[in-house]
Amino acid sequence: MIRYLNILIFFLFLSSCSEEEIVLDTVNEEEDTVEDIDEQTEDIDEEEDSDFIKDILKAKGYDLDKFYVGATLNTQQLNTNVENAFLKEFSYSTVENSAKQSIVHPEPDVWKWERLDSYLLFAQRNNISIRIHGPVGPQSSKWAKNDSRTPNELLENMTEYMTNLSQRINPVNSVKWMDVVNETITTDGKWFGERPGDDLWENPWKQIGMNDDNVPIYILKSFEIANLYAKNVKLIFNQHGGMEEIMWEKVKETIIYLRNKGYRIDGLGWQGHLKDNKKLSLSEDHLNYLSELIDWAHENNLEFHVTEIDYALYDDPPSTTSLDRQANGYSNILKLLINKMNNGVVTFNTWGMVDKTNQYKFIFDKNLNPKPALIKLRETLKNKSTDLVILD
Repeated sequence: MIRYLNILIFFLFLSSCSEEEIVLDTVNEEEDTVEDIDEQTEDIDEEEDSDFIKDILKAKGYDLDKFYVGATLNTQQLNTNVENAFLKEFSYSTVENSAKQSIVHPEPDVWKWERLDSYLLFAQRNNISIRIHGPVGPQSSKWAKNDSRTPNELLENMTEYMTNLSQRINPVNSVKWMDVVNETITTDGKWFGERPGDDLWENPWKQIGMNDDNVPIYILKSFEIANLYAKNVKLIFNQHGGMEEIMWEKVKETIIYLRNKGYRIDGLGWQGHLKDNKKLSLSEDHLNYLSELIDWAHENNLEFHVTEIDYALYDDPPSTTSLDRQANGYSNILKLLINKMNNGVVTFNTWGMVDKTNQYKFIFDKNLNPKPALIKLRETLKNKSTDLVILD
């Protein structure tokens, strides 16, 4: 009954919203264009093997309350063959960009809930557990990044956004997690802040100010609001970058500080954007550091989330060797999570599913054929493999 009430609520939300669209204002997290979606809606060949990831997790006895494997979709992929492929494979997902400040509350008195509501309805209808990627961070609107904005204006806009977002998702039983802040610290361990103009990757919210302990007020305020209005949702501190020790030490220090101030933080997230020209998921040293980071999270009663993993290849078209590296790069991260799954909650979420033309990052090619990466992930889960493949 609750599930159907939630669906009814969101139909009412949709009927009360404008149909006008807002242009996505991000730098490093792109959505597919209509042309990309057209390429992805060709017929999917039926696979001989029906062992999809969600089936493997059940068949092999994974604790489905502690171990999650899923993928990100965007709203243009709903009601397409991309959605069909997702529903065969997964029961866990992350909302791509539709909950971000740049979309939901781009200016004072302007609200755009259509895209988020459609994703929430999709999750409710299909019993999908979802994580809200709607953090306070760099993916902010041009209004917020405008150099004329005052600290009070920014604080008011951010407060309105986080309050309304938290209240909107809190009663939705499909929503399990929310990134509260995202990309707050640079890879050299400094607070990420503003830049001139409104077209660069920047974090304007730092201009709100710092508290007496030199912690950005926006971080404290974001968790304060989420603590008050998203009591049913687990709250995640999400971070980008690689395995830079100076960055992660600052992240750890900040989480401990916030907890000591009384804020609830339930999990640590790492985006996991991997590149074949940078050592990480095929490097023993970097994998060892990631292993220690997961251990730190669990030892401090935090879940550990790989929130946005992809693996970019740069030869066009990719060679067999490159596709093999990609497959092992993806699966090595999953193997670490399998190794840690008895110590606490772990999640693995790909930042998309389907490659675009001349872009080779995800687990399906542009025609929705499974790539070696997806086959390797299935095999890894089926065998509960923890043996890492070191190539760098």
